[in-house]
Amino acid sequence: MGPTGSDRLTMTRWLLVEDEPDIYEVLNHLNAIVGATSLIFTTGEEVADWLEAVETGEITDDLPVFALVDIRLPGRIDGVAVGERIRRCGPLRHIPIVLMTAYRLSPDKETECIRRAGANRLIYKPLPPLSEMKKMFFNLVR
Repeated sequence: MGPTGSDRLTMTRWLLVEDEPDIYEVLNHLNAIVGATSLIFTTGEEVADWLEAVETGEITDDLPVFALVDIRLPGRIDGVAVGERIRRCGPLRHIPIVLMTAYRLSPDKETECIRRAGANRLIYKPLPPLSEMKKMFFNLVR
């Protein structure tokens, strides 16, 4: 019998893609509270390189069970494209993806971003209280 959703969440790591240091520090703290570790990237290009290494088998250990991705990132690869790339990466295509943004999107744009990224949901900054985020993340990983 495999680990439960909450066990999987605390036994491994989360992929966090966020370029704002204050925000990734808060999210890294949340990860520590639930016993997870963070794999933090600040650009889409860094994630793309890492995903390539995962896909080629160069990286096989301690893969994330969850991804939290900011939509707006510096460089040419945004968070939606990161989500698309995760969905094409065999070993990670199944993990839950949550997009986040500080910019209000129209309902149509929200739907488009979620669809294109293959995301499970989208949240807005300022982020919900840590207890709500923890519950949401656990529910997605189950």
